[in-house]
Amino acid sequence: MIIGAAVVAVVVLAGLAVLQVQLAAGRPLGHLAWGGQHRVLPPRLRIGSAVSIVLYAVFGGVVVGAAVGAPTPGRGLEVGIWVLTGYFTLGVLVNAVSRSRPERQVMTPVSLVLAGCCLVVALA
Repeated sequence: MIIGAAVVAVVVLAGLAVLQVQLAAGRPLGHLAWGGQHRVLPPRLRIGSAVSIVLYAVFGGVVVGAAVGAPTPGRGLEVGIWVLTGYFTLGVLVNAVSRSRPERQVMTPVSLVLAGCCLVVALA
């Protein structure tokens, strides 16, 4: 179950990374992210999307490392998976109150899935 949760989380994070690549490239998908106020993101939010891609890769590494019990100094993965659990739980709330209906409809469940997967891994 732990490995399954980690796999689901990594697949969802990869999907989010693909979305962020599209946003950073100027595709008109801004209604799904960053508050949904811009169909095509302005330069500062495109930079944010590019940074998000890197963060999603780091998040995926934390999830996988915590799931397989990889050794880290100072219990870094244990703390990291709990931080991600909190982060994605907060994301559920933030996305649920977004002014953008598409963002609410898409990103709220995505955040919920990620929060749940991270919780499963964190509790293992």
